[in-house]
Amino acid sequence: MPYTKISQAAHYVPKQVVTNDDLTTILETTDQWISSRTGIKERRISQNEETSDLAIKVAEKLLKKSNYSAQELDFIILATISSDSTMPSTAAKVQGAIGASKAFAFDLSAACSGFVYALAMGDKLISSGLYQKGLIIGAEILSKQLDWTDRTTAVLFGDGAGGVLIEASDQPHFLAESLSTDGTKAQCLTSGISGLSSPFSESTDSDPYIKMDGRAIFDFAIRDVSKNISDLIKESGLDKETIDYLFLHQANKRILDKMAKKIGLSREKFLENMMTYGNTSAASIPILLSESVQKGQIRLDGSQTVLLSGFGGGLTWGSLIVKI
Repeated sequence: MPYTKISQAAHYVPKQVVTNDDLTTILETTDQWISSRTGIKERRISQNEETSDLAIKVAEKLLKKSNYSAQELDFIILATISSDSTMPSTAAKVQGAIGASKAFAFDLSAACSGFVYALAMGDKLISSGLYQKGLIIGAEILSKQLDWTDRTTAVLFGDGAGGVLIEASDQPHFLAESLSTDGTKAQCLTSGISGLSSPFSESTDSDPYIKMDGRAIFDFAIRDVSKNISDLIKESGLDKETIDYLFLHQANKRILDKMAKKIGLSREKFLENMMTYGNTSAASIPILLSESVQKGQIRLDGSQTVLLSGFGGGLTWGSLIVKI
């Protein structure tokens, strides 16, 4: 049976930087209020680029780094909750733009867990033996889904994209996996609600903006996601101290602080960049991973063990332990 490995990582973010001080000009808030509660100092906001534009940049970078042609790709999975349109998929637009004519492409919607879900699906495709290479991308333009008068959400999110190239390997790299969903708590975090509007139905309300029960999401992350990570490490048979780094969804610095204590691992192993980009949903983990490769923390030579964990709307959460 073929195995799957991550061979390249890349990211791309819009040029426009919006600081907490910038937000004070349009919202009743302060830098201290935002940074003390979230760890976020600034975020990137798109001025004229769509989600597909960011994802295309990532795809092009991954191909350049790998020296592969787009024609060699078998699939593209794009995790997003801020697609350009309901149809066509954003992944299809990426496929067309880079000329990956032999690849099938589709979007995956699992909110802030999207990249982990998509990476798990990509692993299954390659492990089937039918496919050899694929791109897994998380891309978001969340700024178009924000109510910029609501300081409880407008200060949290940013735009960006990141991704990895995965390919077949003769050695196991994906060591453990756990994916979960709890739809009974779906209303804790919502966005892009489309109401009924046909002449043959009773009209219902639409709400395009992100709405979040912050306390419920915070408690969910500390309780359920921490348990998911601890259980997965235990089930994998690995000594948790052998995990070099944890790449968790970049939602809130205080969440990472509490999760590190609950899991019982050094806080230094929990890498972070939410201070620079805010919460970029499905893009947060791959952006952090790509930056860590740039800094030399991650070598992509198969010598390190990392844990990736996403959590968000659905509610969804999931973790992977990967040799990278």
